Amino acid sequence: MKSRLLNLLAMAAIMVACTAQPSIIKTPTPERPAGQEDMIQFACDPIPDVGIGVVGLGMRGGSAVERLSFVPGSHVAAVCDVEDDRAQASYNYLKAKGIEANVYSGSEDAYKQLCEDPSVDLVYVCTDWIHHVPVALYAMEHGKHVAVEVPSAETLQACWDLVNTSERTRRHCVILENCCYDFFELTALTMAQAGVFGEIIHAEGAYHHNLDPFWGAYWHNWRLEFNKEHRGDLYPTHGFGPVCQALNIHRGDRLTTLVAMDTDPFNGPKHLKAAGMEGNFANGDVTMTMLRTAKGKTILIEHDVLTPRPYNRMYQLVGTDGYAGKYPIEEVCLRTEGAENVNYQNLDGEKVYRWGELQQLMAQYRNPILTPELEAMAKEVGGHGGMDFIMDYRMIYCLNHGLPQDMDVYDLAEWCCVTELSRISLENGGMPVEVPDFTRGAWDKVQGFSYAFAEE
Repeated sequence: MKSRLLNLLAMAAIMVACTAQPSIIKTPTPERPAGQEDMIQFACDPIPDVGIGVVGLGMRGGSAVERLSFVPGSHVAAVCDVEDDRAQASYNYLKAKGIEANVYSGSEDAYKQLCEDPSVDLVYVCTDWIHHVPVALYAMEHGKHVAVEVPSAETLQACWDLVNTSERTRRHCVILENCCYDFFELTALTMAQAGVFGEIIHAEGAYHHNLDPFWGAYWHNWRLEFNKEHRGDLYPTHGFGPVCQALNIHRGDRLTTLVAMDTDPFNGPKHLKAAGMEGNFANGDVTMTMLRTAKGKTILIEHDVLTPRPYNRMYQLVGTDGYAGKYPIEEVCLRTEGAENVNYQNLDGEKVYRWGELQQLMAQYRNPILTPELEAMAKEVGGHGGMDFIMDYRMIYCLNHGLPQDMDVYDLAEWCCVTELSRISLENGGMPVEVPDFTRGAWDKVQGFSYAFAEE
């Protein structure tokens, strides 16, 4: 009898545990400081010829200088790097094109001189990750708009610092997420906005990129060091940003909760040893993060830079009536009107568009920013097939015409906060973590993602 009673009590305890609401780790949303207003749809006075100052002239920055020299409505006014030779190389490139730029180099604080340079309107930050936020904050404090490479911030505090400084100084703080401007993502977004897929209810994105051949190319091995010291999705925005646009995040919906899981670090320690570095390796080889929105939509993102999996950003949009996916092959799947002859051996019950058929379908949904002239110029100048140039072009176009930017400081904070939130979830056994509302209640002020255009 006693044994039976104990069994019943144990079963009751299990039932209570299973029906109880899971606890959520709360993250603070600080009050907006007095006198500040949100930056939703913020636009500054037009700048007819944007003077750009590029800070950090390594792998990304050096190529950015070359690419930016082709963007109409702007000029590279200054370049900066802690290494003199890199600064001089960019200066020489510009001079050969007839562009005179100021040069700042040789010290950790050289970026401050560039941010104080009156010829600079926009500071374009391409440093290693740990210097992104200090440069961006100093630039805004000195009246400059900023554009920050990804990931633009690594902690919640850094995200809030950028949001508050942007709001207080009324300066743009743009995340340089080039994957939002790749050709498939641009077209799929247009199709989603036209209702081709019905209502988008789930999306997936990733950064699967084997960095084995590249670790040593990073200045002082900083990227391997960062993976060694930090756990979580350290590079979320390439896969996350484009799907957030399709889901209208902070434009009618918002992220609410996040959970994460990772593998142990199997390959990381091997790379550490090969690089002659010591210590424990914090980051797992594969990190998976799931998020839920206020309107019941879900997102899955993954991070994997340590296995030989082929390059893949996943990019999937799942709607009530259709689907778009980019990897491993581009395809769109739409509901059919109904099969005349049901064949239960055929698992494809929808119309799948690939190859030539897909190109014909997608040609009907050309993205409004992608004029034939811009597409041709982007492919000629290059930068990841042209998407880098389209990103730069749009940012300068909006500054030239005094328009809101495609990607604002809230996009930056929301897409980058995954790094710390995933770590918090991982360190607490995969518990749900609250996603802060960086807009502080303004997330439904605008309904639907859209691009701004100047009146003809």
